[in-house]
Amino acid sequence: MNTAGRLLPPPPSRPADLDDDFSDGAPDPSRWVSAYLPQWSTPERAAARWNGEPDGIRLRIDEDQPHWRPEDAPLRVSNLQTATFSGPLGSRQGMHRHRADELTVRTEVPVSLLFAPSRGRVDVTISASADEGTMVAAWLVGTEHLSADDAGEICIFEIDAEAIGPQTTRARFGVKAHHDTRLMTDMHEALLPIDARRPHTWTVVWGDGETLIGCEGTVLRCFPQAPDYPLALLIDIFEVGSPRGSYPKSFVVHRVRGWEG
Repeated sequence: MNTAGRLLPPPPSRPADLDDDFSDGAPDPSRWVSAYLPQWSTPERAAARWNGEPDGIRLRIDEDQPHWRPEDAPLRVSNLQTATFSGPLGSRQGMHRHRADELTVRTEVPVSLLFAPSRGRVDVTISASADEGTMVAAWLVGTEHLSADDAGEICIFEIDAEAIGPQTTRARFGVKAHHDTRLMTDMHEALLPIDARRPHTWTVVWGDGETLIGCEGTVLRCFPQAPDYPLALLIDIFEVGSPRGSYPKSFVVHRVRGWEG
């Protein structure tokens, strides 16, 4: 369903359930897990690299940063997420079972639902990275702690470094079914009249079988489907190829607001 160009609905008038501008200079552990899907990796490999900025938090890929999992190399990532779940050590139970081959729990983590709405709205304001070989993303994915079927994803944005220009940026967004047979994967790409290296706010509103994704207050697309189970929010920078270019590679998360319901 293409409704591109119309205005997004205004945010709720009540205070956000999650509202963080990172003014403390660090990820608040009551709001964020500063590791990427830690159950599938080890603490050193999953840990985010970051530093505080006057206007947010900078997530980094450093030259000495290990690959997230040796089997997935080359892949390095710094990530913030709002929930965790895994089964026992050695099991194949856990949030975002993105690979079918040999993905087993290496670090057992608790069920932690810091912010995991089944419907609602999220606004993420970032300045993206144009550093060579990187991709920045924000997405919501099923926690799977209630059922392994609750695995769908709403991709708010994926932005490759080479897709950013001084006047336009190409971004991907949409719904990914993963292991949820109730959803259909429906991803889109759009050329937007923005320089994503500057601060811009990306928005998703979902519920009642509909997902709206937008940027700077304007709808990019309406999808006639929506996950209806707890979703974790993840915000991250990936280095998706062999190490190259200068380091650190980074982007800034300025503010995150989220409303449940």
